[in-house]
Formats: sequence, structure tokens, C-alpha cells
Amino acid sequence: MVDKSLSAKISQAVLIIVLTVISAIMVIPILHVVASSFSTQESLIQSRFLLFPTDFSLDAYTYIFSTNTFFDGMKVSIFITVFGTVLKMIVTLMLAYALAHKSMPGRKIMNYAVLVTLVFNAGMIPNFMAITGYGLKNSLWALILPGLIDPFNLIVIRGFIQAIPEEIEESAKLDGANEARILFSIIVPLSMAAIATFSLFYAVVIWNSYFDAILYISDSKKFPVQVLLRQIVLMSGGLGDSSALGTDFYVPPRTVRMAVITAATAPILFVYPFVQKHFAKGVMLGSVKG
Repeated sequence: MVDKSLSAKISQAVLIIVLTVISAIMVIPILHVVASSFSTQESLIQSRFLLFPTDFSLDAYTYIFSTNTFFDGMKVSIFITVFGTVLKMIVTLMLAYALAHKSMPGRKIMNYAVLVTLVFNAGMIPNFMAITGYGLKNSLWALILPGLIDPFNLIVIRGFIQAIPEEIEESAKLDGANEARILFSIIVPLSMAAIATFSLFYAVVIWNSYFDAILYISDSKKFPVQVLLRQIVLMSGGLGDSSALGTDFYVPPRTVRMAVITAATAPILFVYPFVQKHFAKGVMLGSVKG
């Protein structure tokens, strides 16, 4: 018993050390980005790698919030993320609910069609031709409708719905409830863990996407914030007119890049704590049945 107890403690200590190292590897770059965004040019020159700002400064944030370009990008990103996530979840839930019932005609064919999309993709040129052909080019719909349903999310949510006892639906049907009423009044409340989890998945993908905007959007006012972030990080460009700050106002490009990265990442990070308690439960329960 003593040997087993000692072995368990050693294993636990090793696990803690490994997880601590992994956490540090993930957290340290974030601290560096945030600290650099609040630092002055002199402190950045003196120390190339900061974990805490030595000379605290808000000049970078004053600069990025003094222009309309950043606000326009944030508004576009918030709109497509919120609206896109809600629309994607509604459509995914409706199809998952239909595919979860063995009595649905053509269920096997539809399931195989979903599985095929996990392996094969039309490619960039056919997708571009489809977007252009439907008149979605230079429209925010081009950032929402493509990939409206993620096949992986659909399969897991379908398994989650299949795990719900059929007797609940049968009782609702005896009371006169139709399929839509059963879905939104019974299935959705019972599936909140899965909905919260995969809503986060959808939201993170939409918020971080920039390649679709580069392909389909030509109006700079419709660029999401990630496109602006890409332009600043890769091209060291500015965000727009900052003449209101005065000719003597100068912010190092590196600090601006770090500030934009921090400001563009913060909103999606604030969402995670609200769905964290549903995260593991939603993924695991939906993977029980296939």
C-alpha cells in the first residue's frame, strides 16, 4: 500500500509539473503581447521580451481607438460572429434533430453525405465561383453562409440528441406537440450543454477567420478586425487618420501591433468563462452515440 501511495504521489507530481510547463508555454506569449502593448518605445528597446510593462503607457490604445477603422472592423466582426453563430446553431440543430431519427426517409444517404464532406472539399476556386454566382461577393453573407454547417459539430450534436430518451418525445407527441415544438421546447433545453459548447466553436472560427474576407470582400469598411490585424502584423501598416492626436504623437509600430492583437483577442476570451462549465460535458455526451 505504501509503494502504491508513493507511486501515485510521484505520478501526480509529474503530471502537475508537465501541465504547469505546458500552461507556461501558452501563457507567457500572451503576457508578452499584453505587456508590450502597454509599454513605451524606450522600454521595448531596452528589453526585447517583456512579461510586465516597465513604463506603463496607453498611447497604443489611444491611437487605435482614435480612428474609425478599428471600430468598423470590430462592428463587422461582432455582427458576423453573433448573427453567424446563432444562424449556424439553428440550422445545425434542425438537421441534427432530423438525422437523429431512424424513421426519417433518406436518413442513411444524408448521413453519408455529411461524412463525405469531412474528407472532401470543393476547393477555393469552386467556392469562389459559387459565391460570385449567387451574388454574395462583397457582402457580409459571404462570411456567414459558406460553411453554414460544420459536419463534425453536426455529428456530435446528432449523437447528443440520440442520447435523449425517446419516451420524452413520444409523450410530447401524445400531448399534440409537433416536431418544431418538440425541438425548441424539449430538445433545446435538454441540449444546452452541447449548444453552449458548439456555439463557442462556431464563434471562435468566425471571429478568427480572415481568409474568406480577403477573397470575397473588396470594400475596406466591411473588413472584419482580423483582416486589419493581418495588415498591421504583416505589413506594419497604420489604422487610418490619427491627425486628431497631433503631429508630435508617435506610437511604435510594434506597440500598435501588440495593442491590436490584444484588443482583437480580448472579446472572444471574455466569452469562454461563461460556457466553460458546459464545455467538457457538451463534447463528451455528444460522442457517446454516432
